[in-house]
Amino acid sequence: MSLLRKILLIEILKGLSLTLKKLLFHKPVTIQFPEKDYVIPAPGFRGRHALVRDPNTGDTLCIACMRCVKVCPSKCIYIEYEVDVNERKRKITRYDIDALRCVYCGYCEEVCPVNAIVLTEYFSYIGFTREELYFDKEALLKNWDEFISTQKRPYMNPFWKPRGYPEKLLPIKKREFKGV
Repeated sequence: MSLLRKILLIEILKGLSLTLKKLLFHKPVTIQFPEKDYVIPAPGFRGRHALVRDPNTGDTLCIACMRCVKVCPSKCIYIEYEVDVNERKRKITRYDIDALRCVYCGYCEEVCPVNAIVLTEYFSYIGFTREELYFDKEALLKNWDEFISTQKRPYMNPFWKPRGYPEKLLPIKKREFKGV
C-alpha cells in the first residue's frame, strides 16, 4: 500500500488540491498597502519619532536632562546643549535620532520628565538614503507638526500619566500636562 502511495504521489496531490482550492474559492487576505491605506495602528503603537513643540515658545519642550540618551539601549539619540547662565537653564542646540539604529522600545518616551519626545502612531515612512532616516531637531519638530495636524482624536501618550500611578508621585510637568 505504501509503495502504491509513493508511486501515485498521493500526499503531493492532496497538497496541490488544497492550494488550488484556496486560490480559486477564497478571498485574498493580503492588504494592498500603498493603494489601500486602511490600516489603523493599535493604541500605544510606537512609530516615527517626534519632538513635542511648546505652544508658547515654538521650540521643543526638551530640557536636556539627557535621560533619553542614558536609557536608550541602541544608543541612537545624540544631544548637545548650552547652559544659559542667567536663567540657569539648559537649551538644546542639537537633538538627533538615527531611526535606522532605533529598536522602538519607547524607553526614551517613558523616561522623559517633560514629555518632550514621542514615538508617534505614524508608521508608513520610508527613506532611500541613510540621511532621510536620520532626524535632526528641525525634522523631529516637523514630524510632530505633521502628526498632530493629522490626528483625528486628541493625542494622549500612555507614558504621560500611567494608569493606576498616584498623580502626586509624578514629576510636576507630567501633573500639569492636560494633553495636546
